[in-house]
Amino acid sequence: MKVLFASTKEQEEKINELVNYFYSDIFPYYYEDEEIAEFKSIGVLKIEKHHFEKIGTLKDAYQVIASLQTIIVILEEKIHKKMNKRYEELFNHNVQILNKFTIPFPFFYTQFNSNQKISTESFSIYKSAANEMLI
Repeated sequence: MKVLFASTKEQEEKINELVNYFYSDIFPYYYEDEEIAEFKSIGVLKIEKHHFEKIGTLKDAYQVIASLQTIIVILEEKIHKKMNKRYEELFNHNVQILNKFTIPFPFFYTQFNSNQKISTESFSIYKSAANEMLI
């Protein structure tokens, strides 16, 4: 007998939170607003109910969470400095994990070019606010 533990609602929320982080804190440093809007329209990182059905166990959910977090860390570091070949291999491995769960992430490591990145001071409708004031 084998006992499996189903993924939790909190894990699903964390996955959605990481996807939102891509759109608000990663993509704006590499792509223009029009390109990011196109990513949304074609369903990049769009996770629907059937994805969560495929991510059925705790192990699966943790794999997806870890893959998203790893890709985020690599791309955040790539904003500030040149990365070596090992990071590209790690990036590709984690993209393969997302593909295994049919989560659309149709990018190659080289598409996140730090030489062509958008200025950190630029404005984007997708970027998180640097500060918020409640009125």
